Amino acid sequence: MTAPAQLSATFRVVASLLLLVVVVGGGALIYLWKTFGDAAAAQAAASQPPPMWAVESAEVRTKPFASSTTSIGTVRALQSITLRNELPGTVHKVSLQTGQVVEAGAVLVELDVAVEQAELQALEAEAKLAASMLARMEQALSKQGASAADVDRARAEHDKALANVARTKAVIERKRLRAPFHARVGFVDLHVGQYLDAGATVTTLQGTEDAVHVDYAVTQDIAAHLTVGSDVEIVVTGQPPAQAKIVAMDARVDATTRNTSIRALLRGLSPMPQPGASVRVRTPKEAPVEVMVVPATALRRGSDGDHVFAIVKNEQGALVADVRRVHSGASLGDEVVIKDGLKVGDRVAAAGSFKLFPGALIAVVDKATAGKLVTAPQGTQSAAGDSTAKPQ
Repeated sequence: MTAPAQLSATFRVVASLLLLVVVVGGGALIYLWKTFGDAAAAQAAASQPPPMWAVESAEVRTKPFASSTTSIGTVRALQSITLRNELPGTVHKVSLQTGQVVEAGAVLVELDVAVEQAELQALEAEAKLAASMLARMEQALSKQGASAADVDRARAEHDKALANVARTKAVIERKRLRAPFHARVGFVDLHVGQYLDAGATVTTLQGTEDAVHVDYAVTQDIAAHLTVGSDVEIVVTGQPPAQAKIVAMDARVDATTRNTSIRALLRGLSPMPQPGASVRVRTPKEAPVEVMVVPATALRRGSDGDHVFAIVKNEQGALVADVRRVHSGASLGDEVVIKDGLKVGDRVAAAGSFKLFPGALIAVVDKATAGKLVTAPQGTQSAAGDSTAKPQ
């Protein structure tokens, strides 16, 4: 081999060795950088506190509950009439408007009484004359100028004249329609000069008391367990349930429907439902019993059944979520009945529980921040997978 060829082969070998050293060294540096970087990241992550879920807590408590049946009831005013005129006549004056509140005894409508007023004046004149004649007869009797029969006849004529006056005044008063009680006026379509037959509907009057009656019906089996004074629950759309008391029960069962009519008294609701409105009435079917309840937001439903998240402490003293399988019952407003799976006094996650999972760290907060992710205090250990949780 010539000298130039030998030099070229040596150069190639040296270049190959240098390239191999660079590649191996670069790989080693990259490996060391990744190794130390992952270790630093793991150390930084380990030093960070685990996440905590903010929830609102609630205590499992008891309340009286009885299974009930729901009926549709109709609201009735304690006092309610349809105002009609007794006598025919022409409307002379209208003193009421739709929706107006009127006092007891207030004159609402006056019919024309011009003829009756003229008759009254004539009868009052006759009564005055009869009184004068009676006085003269009594004076004549004292002087033996008249007999006792004449005096009796004059007294009868006088009494008759007074009765005719009273009768005509009564007719005039019957043509004045008055409010029999403090009431709110219904729809009015009445005008001066309008002729009304006897018994024509003028308007309706509804009492303004802070109470109403609710009429509804229940089956004969349920009615057999009810008595006057029993409590029922009235549900008005847009308002919380209100308590009412049964004040009357029909003495018979309807032969067609086999239902018994019930009347309940509802007080203190604001605003009070208007007469004629429909409401729901929940009537108990049995005596109340004490049942466990939790907020409706605490109950989680799934394909494998219902559950709640109880708030317990793990070995490190941190609050964590513990799944409790439960059997739920009826809903009572914002609460739900729990038949089993919990005990009275347990604390459960309510608002914000929808984001929890078994072993999740919990921070108990108010309702405004429930469901948000917060940072655990420094040094708190994660409870995920910890099966040694203790009750709070």
